[in-house]
Amino acid sequence: MPADEYPDPTTSLLELLNLSDADSAHTDEEIFVGARRSQPNQRVFGGQVLGQALIAAMRTVDERPIHSMHGYFLRPGDPDQPITFGVQRLRDGRSFSARRTHAYQNGVPILSLIASFQVDDVGLEHFEPMPQGMPDPESLPSTAELLGKFDHPVARAWAFERPFDIRHITPALYVQSKGKPTATNAVWMKTTAPMPADQSLHRAALAFASDYTLLEPILRRHGMSWVAPGMSVASLDHAMWWHRPVRVDEWLLYVQQSPSASGARGLAQGRIYSQDGLLVASVAQEGMIRVPRDGKSKVIGALQKQVMAQKLRRMASQK
Repeated sequence: MPADEYPDPTTSLLELLNLSDADSAHTDEEIFVGARRSQPNQRVFGGQVLGQALIAAMRTVDERPIHSMHGYFLRPGDPDQPITFGVQRLRDGRSFSARRTHAYQNGVPILSLIASFQVDDVGLEHFEPMPQGMPDPESLPSTAELLGKFDHPVARAWAFERPFDIRHITPALYVQSKGKPTATNAVWMKTTAPMPADQSLHRAALAFASDYTLLEPILRRHGMSWVAPGMSVASLDHAMWWHRPVRVDEWLLYVQQSPSASGARGLAQGRIYSQDGLLVASVAQEGMIRVPRDGKSKVIGALQKQVMAQKLRRMASQK
């Protein structure tokens, strides 16, 4: 299907974030139902569940923007089944509100998160500066330009159905890993079309997009791509802090790094900047990354060599 025949994916994003009330449900939770969307890998994208769970929580809070969330992915989601969101009001104080949201399928939770909201306030101000020397996003190829030529359902979904235009500054890892192995990654991103002005929508959409490339610095550090044979990757948890108002329909710089990987898990951290250099959000996620047995032996062998080299350097320095 030619690219211009695909529906606008930002419209799909807005439909996913437009939850309906479930008036017939009677529990200690306030219940909402999210739209579903078929996906070629038969698993609900984690960012979708995050964004929808946050919208559900936001529906129960008046005039207090979200400033942080901490969530766990408990089970893979089925894209062919509806997702029900149950929100529990944990606290409403003078300045802060807290909500717990569970996302359910078939009567069991697939995601559990707690979100915190705060009235607008003033105080101390500082932030880590935006990295310098980044290329202009318009000068970089889009995902559609990189993957649109491949006749594969996953490639075409990533190229034409994602609601965000993602442009890699470090070489993309879709089909191969290029360059020196390093535990860093950087992309520009924005929605494919303008969004309504509602700041809650923009913050939920940013959570949606923050799950796209966050595990890539772990893969890049070990010279792996998303199509490595036999590799299994899944997000385990997700934490996010919104520092300042944000617009996701304007270019955002997402810089990521991984401080550690072990035990078939990797930790990734990210900072998201507006194009004029303001730090608007920070993200952290641990992911499960299982590699094929032969790949494991290579990784373990490389680690053993590093440990032995460190021991030899220490011994030499003590002489």
